[in-house]
Amino acid sequence: MSIRRLELKNVFKEIYKESDNVYVFKTFLSGKWVSSSTLRPVYSPIDGQQIAKVPQLTWEQIDSALEETYRIGKWNIRETPGDRRLAIVNKIADLMEENKEDFIRVLIENCGKTRSQAEGEVQVSIDRMRSAEFDVRKIFGEYVPGDWSDHTLESEGIVRKEPYGVVLGIIPFNYPLFDTVNKFVYSIIAGNAFLVKPPSADPLPILLFAKLVQESGFPNKAFSVLTIPGKESDKLVSDRRVNVISFTGSTSTGLKILSIAGVKQLIMEMGGGNPAVVLSDADINLSASKIAIGITSYSGQRCDAIKLILVEKPIYEELKKKLVEELSKFKIGNPWDENTNIGPLIEPTSVDEMINAIEDAKNLGGEVIYGGKRMGSTYIEPTLIEVEDKEKMLEMKVFKEEIFAPVALITNFEKDEEAIELTNMRRYGLDAAIFGKNIERLRKYMRRLEVGAIYINDYPRHGIGYYPFGGRKDSGIGREGIGYSIEYVTALKTIVYNYRGKGIWEYV
Repeated sequence: MSIRRLELKNVFKEIYKESDNVYVFKTFLSGKWVSSSTLRPVYSPIDGQQIAKVPQLTWEQIDSALEETYRIGKWNIRETPGDRRLAIVNKIADLMEENKEDFIRVLIENCGKTRSQAEGEVQVSIDRMRSAEFDVRKIFGEYVPGDWSDHTLESEGIVRKEPYGVVLGIIPFNYPLFDTVNKFVYSIIAGNAFLVKPPSADPLPILLFAKLVQESGFPNKAFSVLTIPGKESDKLVSDRRVNVISFTGSTSTGLKILSIAGVKQLIMEMGGGNPAVVLSDADINLSASKIAIGITSYSGQRCDAIKLILVEKPIYEELKKKLVEELSKFKIGNPWDENTNIGPLIEPTSVDEMINAIEDAKNLGGEVIYGGKRMGSTYIEPTLIEVEDKEKMLEMKVFKEEIFAPVALITNFEKDEEAIELTNMRRYGLDAAIFGKNIERLRKYMRRLEVGAIYINDYPRHGIGYYPFGGRKDSGIGREGIGYSIEYVTALKTIVYNYRGKGIWEYV
């Protein structure tokens, strides 16, 4: 049974019980582990088995926790000295290191990640916490002398960065642990209380993280895990006690949040699906290898996955052949099998959506040159679709929408202007990859592509956020990254001291 693959250690025994071969979890609300009258099932994408139940909180429970956070918790964390907050984050990192295997197993079973992908997410989460001291450097304010204007002579000011108060993190299913850790770190290092709304599909890694937060000595009323479905989150999103929303997810959900959030600070990391441009002087073997990973990593369920490949005509056939060869090396199957490279999609409807997108592309003249076969309820081959008619390509779902699955279009181009225009015609502007050696041509693409980040001779990947990431157009607002996100969870406050007539300054 799936439940036996989890085998959680004693540190987590308080937060769940076993019943009918599933784990029945509690959730963490303002210092207490609580349940609810309604429990929501959680399934493994590996085989569709139910592996857990989590509380589906009522608004009364959420309202009570939110009120405690707003009135007490936000002051408890703000009045915790900064060095103590940093020490707490490092303590959580220590605890995650000690319980690493539990997190790995939960990410495999609940998210469908391969072991290497799960290990990577746990390690990057630990590394993000260890890097929190770099966030601290962006919290410092400024001194402003008043002697640059007749209106402010004999005065001086300081500009402080203060926490907004309460940050709500809304987490996607694809990186539930890392995205929670990342948003938690930059929010609480700045002195904010933190509420997290987990993804419905895979909330278990976040509940385990909450236990570590509790064990670390973090101010309890400054942290809660709000286990409610996204469709029932409108009231929470629009609540005036929430000062900042940090969202990662689809563009459609992000647009809804923007429409109902009200006056709040927003960090919105939304849809992507990135282009890769391969120039004629590129290393073909390197390009094909990197692009193949960019298409297939975590079964294409990444906002920074490659979905459109534009290849300069002189090397098009060779690159296409090599890319098909690279894709054929991946093994699809159960992620508990160490030989598996590509595991399941998160749910059957994701496979349905990809199949529909493939059929749509075929109906518009696209040709499947690799993959396309469904291999189970949640399994599908990575798929490469060749397109000759670029006008028709603009109508394809894979071009217009973000298909969260391992599928990409490939076509050729003759001039840089054509590749740049095709890239910029997509509604998304998260990342782009460019493969080539001529620095003048690369520089042209760097300047003209309307995206948040460009990766030269590599596939897009955000990692721990050492380099800031975030999009333009329908890919979002703001940036996430070590130090950079501090700007969005702190408010500037100007303090002006008036010394007029006190003789401190004697101007000539």
